[in-house]
Amino acid sequence: MKHLLFICSQNKLRSPTAEQVFSTWPGVEASSAGTNHDAEEPLTGELVEWADIIFVMERVHRNKLSKRFKRHIKGRVICLNIPDNYEFMDPALITLLRTRVGPHLP
Repeated sequence: MKHLLFICSQNKLRSPTAEQVFSTWPGVEASSAGTNHDAEEPLTGELVEWADIIFVMERVHRNKLSKRFKRHIKGRVICLNIPDNYEFMDPALITLLRTRVGPHLP
């Protein structure tokens, strides 16, 4: 079972959408968090250590992840380059996520 962690800023739109989309993907377990302190689910070292693959939505999230949790990172970190232009479960976002995340999954 691969553990996937999706990260955005607030954990309200992009990363929760990704978590929901990939939670039913065979052979994976998905979770999500936000880099901001007031995120719905704030990022923790424990979550980072849990993840086999970490998907960040933008470079700024990768930078914050590396700065605050570098010693906790055990898996790969992949930047999806998805801007904050989508609503939760937006069909265009779902298509983009499947296109960009799918090739990295078992």
